[in-house]
Amino acid sequence: MTDQPNQPYEGYDPYGQRPQAWPGQQPYGDPYAAQQYPQQHTQQWQGQTWETQTHQPVSAPVTAAETAYLPPQAYAAPAADQPAGAPAPASGYGPATLAGNARVTDAQRARAEGRSPIIEPGMQPAALTALLGLLLAGAAAVGTYALLVPLVVLQAVTAAGWFRLNGMWPARQGIALGFAGALAADAALLVSDRSPSAILGTLGVWVLLALVLQLRSHADPDERMYGLMATVAASALAIVAGGYLAADADAVTVGAVGVAVAILARALPLPTPASVVVALLAGAGAGYAAGALTDVGTPGAFVGAGAAACALIGHRVAGYDYPSRFVHFTAGVALPLAAAAPVVYVLGRAWA
Repeated sequence: MTDQPNQPYEGYDPYGQRPQAWPGQQPYGDPYAAQQYPQQHTQQWQGQTWETQTHQPVSAPVTAAETAYLPPQAYAAPAADQPAGAPAPASGYGPATLAGNARVTDAQRARAEGRSPIIEPGMQPAALTALLGLLLAGAAAVGTYALLVPLVVLQAVTAAGWFRLNGMWPARQGIALGFAGALAADAALLVSDRSPSAILGTLGVWVLLALVLQLRSHADPDERMYGLMATVAASALAIVAGGYLAADADAVTVGAVGVAVAILARALPLPTPASVVVALLAGAGAGYAAGALTDVGTPGAFVGAGAAACALIGHRVAGYDYPSRFVHFTAGVALPLAAAAPVVYVLGRAWA
């Protein structure tokens, strides 16, 4: 036993260092004097300690249910259907959680909820399609160079609409490339006396050009491939629309009238199967009537029906993947007419 008084426990200090004075703390001299005379040397802390500055009190522990992923909420009713005094609807997404709640697109939400991601363009784009089709029909009856005016408009809207339909906007380079290919095809058709080989030759050159431009891009490989496919498809559709310039003038008149009437019939508020049947019959009837006014004659019904069938395919594509209103007024207007151009050329040559 020793005669030294009991010393307070100071804790293990592996580095043999003692804490320095904090700001606002009274200085002290011998660090061991407080151990020998604990009642005479009492440290007075006047500032806040480190723990009180940085740590907040911990509340009740978070349960697993609070951090679990919450699925997106159901769509709220429109504002017109909300009762008076009711709070404004939520944004349609689930509340934020600690685990995160990824934002989904409208198309993904539609698929997750079992709804179709296809939205029909509607009557207004159908009316614009009909107007552009009637312009093509009337210009074809006037002459080749008159047909160029509505045809160039159709090709420009086709290139822009296809890129926007694929979610690529702005894409000035790709749209300009597709439209330039269409203009080059039109010029080649005029120079070659409207030979269809001009369309095939221009299409091959533009596919190669699009490939070279995408290979020079510094984007991610997946993005480059996606851009390449969109550019090639937009160029092909815009160039193929030049088939109206290569087709017989009377066949263009019959086919464009058939597309105009069929798309208007498709926009009627009918069930989809009935609407398709009515549109095909309307296209055939319009083709028959237009054929009677031209040299095509009775086969105009087949030209009108074939053009209407291709137009319905383009109409369906323009409504895919929850498109925006801009897509409806570009791709929804142009794709029905662009898709019908090859059939108008082939059937028009068959009954010429």
